[in-house]
Amino acid sequence: MEKSLVLIKPDAVEKNLIGKIINKYEENGLKVVALKMETISKEFACRHYEEHIGKSFFEPLIIFITKGPLCALILEGKNAIEKIREINGSTNPEEAKEGTIRKLYATNNRENCVHASDSIESAKREIKLWFGDSNL
Repeated sequence: MEKSLVLIKPDAVEKNLIGKIINKYEENGLKVVALKMETISKEFACRHYEEHIGKSFFEPLIIFITKGPLCALILEGKNAIEKIREINGSTNPEEAKEGTIRKLYATNNRENCVHASDSIESAKREIKLWFGDSNL
């Protein structure tokens, strides 16, 4: 079974969408195997988004992701990474397919409710960062 990290971002937490978002994943055959809620530091956010350092959107992204509590979870299932990304929809909610999390709940490209690992390598790195080696 494949695993992936998902973040329910501060905008979704503020809108009380945690349960609705997790339900979308569970309805699609994914299982929550780890879950925690916290407000992360700027330093931790920079480690999580290290591949974006130097890009024009990096600083605003760090400010956004650290502005309040978020929910980090590990989802497991067959082809989990691809399935989660389909459920989430396009980063831009205007381009997202009907019924996806971002089409339903996102405000814009940054305030788009969720983050998900984009590859097996990213999932391993992100799960280790957020939950340690024992959840790989």
